[in-house]
Amino acid sequence: MQDRDVKDTARAGEGLRLVDWAERSMPVLRQVRDRFKREQPLAGQRVAACLHVTPETANLLRTLQAGGASIALCASNPLSTQDDVAAALAVHEGIPTFAIKGEDAHRRAAHLAAVLTVGPTLTLDDGADLVSIVHGERRDLLPGVVGGTEETTTGVIKLRSIAARGQLRYPIVAVNDAITKQLFDSRHGTGQSTMDGIVRATNVLLAGARVVVAGYGWVGKGIAMRARGLGALVTVCEIDPVAALEASLDGFRVVPMLEAAKDGQLFVTATGSKHVIAAEHVALMRDGALIANAGHYNVEIDVAGLEQAARAKRAVRDLVEEFEMADGRRLHLLASGRLVNLAAGEGHPASVMDMTFANQALSIEYLVRRAGTLDPTVLAVPREIDRQVAALKLESLGVRIDALTEAQRRYLASWSEAPE
Repeated sequence: MQDRDVKDTARAGEGLRLVDWAERSMPVLRQVRDRFKREQPLAGQRVAACLHVTPETANLLRTLQAGGASIALCASNPLSTQDDVAAALAVHEGIPTFAIKGEDAHRRAAHLAAVLTVGPTLTLDDGADLVSIVHGERRDLLPGVVGGTEETTTGVIKLRSIAARGQLRYPIVAVNDAITKQLFDSRHGTGQSTMDGIVRATNVLLAGARVVVAGYGWVGKGIAMRARGLGALVTVCEIDPVAALEASLDGFRVVPMLEAAKDGQLFVTATGSKHVIAAEHVALMRDGALIANAGHYNVEIDVAGLEQAARAKRAVRDLVEEFEMADGRRLHLLASGRLVNLAAGEGHPASVMDMTFANQALSIEYLVRRAGTLDPTVLAVPREIDRQVAALKLESLGVRIDALTEAQRRYLASWSEAPE
């Protein structure tokens, strides 16, 4: 493997323009980068990153470089890479980049292996792929790793499972669980970008359409909210009684998937689990139904089962496959069941990723400053980082808030002061 593997280096200039365009909407990350450049908190650190290769990600990597880190990057999803951005990172930023949109499993495995040749002191994951490899076939790298970060619900679920078995060997900050990530990136970012990807791929009218959202976590909340905002009639499917109750009180119809499958026109999975849409559901779907996934991995939809049940398959649009069933029904799968917002669209708006990637950069700094003192488990983003990111974002938006008076501070800190 060379020091880079991208589709076309001639597109580097085009990618650089996109990276610079995204930067103008990322004022919080810019402030972090300016401080990093002065203080060099990451000097000497070697970062292996497995992330979506987008303009916003490029600005995160610029920030880490400004702080003194050396970085190697591969893609966390075969269809989430923007080839022009990958070229820009390799050519203009000097980052060893291994990412090609549509790469097969063999090439992706080679790319994951390539970034680990840096001998990382830090891992940045979007799905826990690097962590899995380092804890599996590359255990020789473990002594040199001081920590890592994870940005997805799917990855955090996997990491907590590893930690619960006592097998996690270095601390990992769950950036995914930061309040400023969940409330804004997961809800507003994924909600908007998922609907954008679906519309780009299909050009369907959502007003009046029956949309089924599987999962009512922060991502599902955002998708359901945006679909309803576009005029869709939204049904939510859930396994958690608290989440189901919340969806019901938010005004959504809540039913099991076996019931929703009968009348849904557009299905979107957002759970982090496997086979949320399975053969039994496909058998009940109406002719013309659209099926999309907004979860990290393509396992949420039983694609193999869908293919086995179909008597014919053909591409009807870019990133839309039509499956003709034995009874003549035609079902349509978007983006091969992969992340529809990144495969068919451009992912989250930069102004949302500004907060997530500021959390990411500051969490990396936190891990480096406390190297050797943290337990090998899944850690929350420190509350002070969350508050700092929120405060910087408010400042960039020109929003001012109140501050406690000294009398209020004394009152809130005291248990003995009697009310008037």
